Formats: sequence, structure tokens, C-alpha cells
Amino acid sequence: MAKVIVISAHPDDEVLGVGGALLKHKENGDDIYWLIVTNIFEKDGFSEDRVRTRQDEIVKVANLLGVKQTYKLDYPTMTLSSSSLIKMVPEISAIFQEIKPEIIYSLNRSDAHSDHRVIFDAVMACTKSFRYPFIKRVLMYECISETEFAPVLPEKAFLPNYFIDISEHLEQKLEIMKVYESELGEHPFPRSLENIKALAHFRGASVGVHYAEAFQLIKYIDK
Repeated sequence: MAKVIVISAHPDDEVLGVGGALLKHKENGDDIYWLIVTNIFEKDGFSEDRVRTRQDEIVKVANLLGVKQTYKLDYPTMTLSSSSLIKMVPEISAIFQEIKPEIIYSLNRSDAHSDHRVIFDAVMACTKSFRYPFIKRVLMYECISETEFAPVLPEKAFLPNYFIDISEHLEQKLEIMKVYESELGEHPFPRSLENIKALAHFRGASVGVHYAEAFQLIKYIDK
């Protein structure tokens, strides 16, 4: 049994990028933890109803994915910058030290959304082996509507080299994504059920399975 943590900038990142893998971890009896870095608040212009429904969505998705504990850092969404790291790194470090995860699923370092990029830097600061000896695997995941819209530059490319077969879990992943109704749209909107399935189909065909999720392996320690 492994301890796994997925880091989201915003709720729905985890389902889009890691939903099938997390369902597979759940099936294997692994302990799943979820860290959500940002949140929405009325003071930032969100309606009381939207704030409430967002929290309800988080609870519902956590239950469907089998999350053991959800952590929220409550940074206002779309406000993260390099200055956020001073406070964020110790907060993430404390969570990692509490959980002692073996597997970390992190946002992609070059996603179009700046929140994603800042969070990647914060997470990576908390993966040094001499301070976090329990970490065995660190993977970046792709997030539809953010990863593919990053600038097309060699140093910013998402280079998948680790694939997880989610053929038996894709339909459940799509059902869970429906919880985030306000984030979905009709094709060709990037966050459509059709596009989510198409990406899984493409990633699967790349490695000889029906459906897969793709990751970029940052670190693997065999011990």
C-alpha cells in the first residue's frame, strides 16, 4: 500500500490529469491525499452560491476518488506569483512531512496558467531526498486547457514518458468530471468530455492500451 498525493491549483485539475490513475490507486488500496492550493471567495467577486457549490464539489469528488484527506491552502485563485513561494513552500513541506507520500503527482511546470507554474516550483522545492527521504516518485501531469496552450517552445514542452493504463477507469473518470459542471463545455471547448476521452484514447494508442493518462517522470528512486 502506497501513500499518494495529488496537487491541484484549482479543483478539476486532479480529475483532468490524474483521475484515472487515482481510481487505480483507490482500487489497489493506496492512501490518497489531495492538496488544493487556491480557493474562491466572495470578496474576490464570486457569488455566495458559487463559493458554496465549489466546496460541495470538492467534497463530492474527494469521496468518489477515495481521498483519505483533503488539504486546502486557500490562496485566492489567479493571484499566485514568485513572491507566493516564501509562504507556500513551508506550507507544502509541512503537509509532506505529515503525510510522508511516496508518490507525488504535480502540475506541469510550463502550463499556460501561472498558478500552475508557481505551484510546480513550490512542490519541487519540497522533494529534496535528504529532507524528504520517503519520496520515491515525482510525476508531472498534463491538464487539458492549460498544458496544450503553453507556448510552443522546446524548454516548455510536456514530454510524456510514463503512462498509466486507465482503460477500466475512464468511464468513471468522465462521470466524476461531470461534478464540475460549470467547468465543462461542448466540443471543441478544451474541457469537454469528448476531448478528455480523445486525449486518453491518443495516449493509450501511444503505448498499446485502449485509454491511458500520460505523465512526465521527474524522479524515480527504487528503494
